[in-house]
Amino acid sequence: MIASYSFAVAQPLVRVSGIVYSDEKQPLSQVTVIVLGQAQTTVTDEFGVYTIYSKTKTFSIKYSLLGYLPQTIKFNERSGARIVKQVNLIANTNELEQVNITNKQNQLSNTTTINIADVPSMPLVSGNFETMLKTLPGVSTNNELSAQYSVRGGNFDENLIYINDVEINRPVLIRNGQQEGLSFINSDLVSKAKFSAGGFEARYGDKLSSVLDIKYDKPDSSQTTLSTSLLNTSLTTKKLFKNSFLLAGLRYKNNSSVLIKQDEKGSYNPNFADAQLLYQYDFSQKFNISYLGSFNLGQFKLVPTNRETQFGTLNTTLRLNVDYTGQEIDDYQSLGNAITATYSPRPNLVIKFINSYFNTIERERFDIKGSYTFAEVDNAFQGENFGPVTKNRGIGSYYNYGRNSLNTQVFASEIKVDQNFNSHVFSWGLKFDKSKYNDQLNEYNYTDSAGFILPNNSKNIVLQNVINVKNNIDIKNYSAYIQDSYSLSDYAELQLGARATYNSLSRQLLVSPRLLLAYRPNSNNKILRFTAGVYKQPPSYRTIRDFSGKLYIDQKAQSSYNTSLGYEYAFDAFGTRLKFTSEAYFKYSDRLIPYKIDNLRIKYLANEVSRGYAYGADFSIGGEFVKDLVSYFRMSVMHANEDIIGDSYVENGTTFYPGFLKRPTDQRLNFSIFFQDKLLNSPTYKVHLNALYGSRLPIGPSQTPRYLDKFFIPSYKRVDIGFSKDLLDDAALHKPKFLDKNFSSVILFFEVFNMLNINNTVSYLWLKDVDNVQYAIPNYLTGRQFNLKLIVKLKK
Repeated sequence: MIASYSFAVAQPLVRVSGIVYSDEKQPLSQVTVIVLGQAQTTVTDEFGVYTIYSKTKTFSIKYSLLGYLPQTIKFNERSGARIVKQVNLIANTNELEQVNITNKQNQLSNTTTINIADVPSMPLVSGNFETMLKTLPGVSTNNELSAQYSVRGGNFDENLIYINDVEINRPVLIRNGQQEGLSFINSDLVSKAKFSAGGFEARYGDKLSSVLDIKYDKPDSSQTTLSTSLLNTSLTTKKLFKNSFLLAGLRYKNNSSVLIKQDEKGSYNPNFADAQLLYQYDFSQKFNISYLGSFNLGQFKLVPTNRETQFGTLNTTLRLNVDYTGQEIDDYQSLGNAITATYSPRPNLVIKFINSYFNTIERERFDIKGSYTFAEVDNAFQGENFGPVTKNRGIGSYYNYGRNSLNTQVFASEIKVDQNFNSHVFSWGLKFDKSKYNDQLNEYNYTDSAGFILPNNSKNIVLQNVINVKNNIDIKNYSAYIQDSYSLSDYAELQLGARATYNSLSRQLLVSPRLLLAYRPNSNNKILRFTAGVYKQPPSYRTIRDFSGKLYIDQKAQSSYNTSLGYEYAFDAFGTRLKFTSEAYFKYSDRLIPYKIDNLRIKYLANEVSRGYAYGADFSIGGEFVKDLVSYFRMSVMHANEDIIGDSYVENGTTFYPGFLKRPTDQRLNFSIFFQDKLLNSPTYKVHLNALYGSRLPIGPSQTPRYLDKFFIPSYKRVDIGFSKDLLDDAALHKPKFLDKNFSSVILFFEVFNMLNINNTVSYLWLKDVDNVQYAIPNYLTGRQFNLKLIVKLKK
């Protein structure tokens, strides 16, 4: 707060804050607020609250939102003034989407609005948009290389992602974050983003955990942006035409400089690229057609040479040395297309017809042999890597072979209708989707310790985890939803909805009722939400395939019964507007498919069924602790257990029933900070700090029963920091003439990833010593890494 005060004295800006209302006196969220002629813009929050600054005393502010007539207000104030301005926007009945539909859906949605302006500033080593979600309450944290995330005890496959109402699917074969390239979401094209960690409405699909709803929308103006760093490069253009607009983006990523610092040394060659296009043509105010296209490709190539990993305790320190021969080549390509026709015959009626087709080809080719020595070292030696070997634990080798390929085709056709009737917003939709999988798996491995460290009379090498199958299967889903958002009074809103789904594998008709009740007192700075609903996830190709590649096509849908109570409160403190949010939840599941997690691989026990529960609470507080810069503090506590039905084991002639076990995603505590500040007396220099903590996670050897998952991955701790300089900031005393003439923004970043150089563990290599004791050798994530990034925006 000291930096904020100093900046106010040195640069006496005029601050304008207030609330934007509809003509029905309802607060409006997502209203764009712009100081004309200046690089100052913001959006209103869920309570309609905004704060914006002007560098001059005489200025104009424009307020705009889809469905309303824009309003421009002129100001002539004294230097350093603090103005409170309440604004009323009038509905535009000629707008394509009727205002009451948009307003009521935003108010009732049990979602968190993601501040898009934070994306370029947040130091993220993966560069993927989804990594931002790991700073949100309810989302677990344990892998900075991956865009995959788990929410409230669920796994990666239980999350829905939409871009412009089109559902996006993730690749299947990716095993670890090293191989993961660019996610489908291009953050430079995102105009709005909402995330729900549970209790989402019936319009969203059939998954158990969460929804990420992304919008690529019409831009405010034409713009071209170039972003380049040591890890990735992107070029984005946004063009406005008379009756249409175009969004286009190119991206390239190569993170070899990050990977070469891992324990496994070798030649890393990861190359990932994609191209995306959104074009919309407005035939009239009532009808438009848009096309969304994407081509995403990547190749990960690794020729490993050696590895040295040191682990253990201060009393017993162990060292693994491995020499490698062979290589790994993984590649994939994905082509996606979606066409959406939007028709609004009347201002209170919007009809969307969406057709999409995605084709993803994935291939894995690895043939790697590792010869290892496993030893105990002298930990009394004063040095970074301790001292000489004091005891040989064993020598041996292991071998991994794989030739796998998967071709996935997904076609979907959907109609969605929203209509306003006085105090009701009625919505319904129908959808058909068909997924086709052509899967060929050929892999095996062995650990050749039998002739060296373990007594074994057999001279034959026994192959382990042998998989040699070909699977061809089609899965069809028919679904429908209906919901009504209704104003009970001036302060209370009720949403009732239900989904119905029929899956060609389970041959079940699934019905999922859902309820959301929102209460906003007359003060307009509080919201209380209650949700209750049933969530059912039909079988998919990933859930029906077990460790060996065998398919269990008689699998039934997973189900979860959810309830939550949330509270939001906006208040003034520390000279700014802050917002506190909290939500307590309970989820009970009477039918789950248990699984084990190995890095990014989810290995389903496809022939097993479990019952389980998860409960917890999420908390968040955020706002402009330093003006113009939004910061957040978030915490989540959670517990998730499951009981595999019918599992048992015999020990010394006695049968034991394991009962409830910790789920692989049972991360009890998550804490995150995203804090931004301006350096003292230098407001054009900013600092962006991202700190994450996630408590330990249960794990066990990949081929053992679930009840033996009694080991733990240590807690995840990571701090990333970035420093930025905006060469054309409004507060800059001297702007380079060439840059000021040709660019609207030039920002230079210096980032330090994993600033504290903490060795975080993502998975384990399991080996045995001479005493037949099995050890878990940690596979560490990325170490400290420096990065330079430049973002420039061309003038119109």
